[in-house]
Amino acid sequence: MRRDALYARLTTLLARLLLPVAALRHRRRGRHVAAQWALGLRFPHEDLRGLAPGAHAAFTAARTEALWRDRQLIGLTSGHRDSAVQWRMFLTEIARTGSEAVARQRVLPPAESAHVVGIAMDVRPVEGARWLEAHGWRFGLYRRYDNEWWHFEYWPGEPPQRLPHAGVSRPNRAPGRRPAA
Repeated sequence: MRRDALYARLTTLLARLLLPVAALRHRRRGRHVAAQWALGLRFPHEDLRGLAPGAHAAFTAARTEALWRDRQLIGLTSGHRDSAVQWRMFLTEIARTGSEAVARQRVLPPAESAHVVGIAMDVRPVEGARWLEAHGWRFGLYRRYDNEWWHFEYWPGEPPQRLPHAGVSRPNRAPGRRPAA
């Protein structure tokens, strides 16, 4: 906890130091750009590529606000996954649990995964996920499953029904979207 608070303070300080440069290079978006630069340094291995354009914009806007308004950090652990990666994760979970039904509570096959579509984000740390759960609705970002504090999905418009886990059938699927995992 203390380490996360220290990282949050240092990342906020770095964003403030980067703000003049970001404001010069990106006039109207200086705060956003400075926040993304600082967060990129804090979470150097995150990969936002492959997120659907709306999901990418919502996620970066939410974490910018979290940093400037509440000094809260939100990093991406996993976003878009290609089908092969998702399939390997699904098979690994089946092998680990010994049951496809149990595995589906944590990982879905590619045809059903919102990660493959690019609208799902697994975030960190826990405090960032809490912030996103409380404020993410303003950006169309919702925690989807009770058993995964880290899993959020981009659902502009009507919020999705919260489910106990990924293996539950999804009654309010958005048009043209696959459900998540």
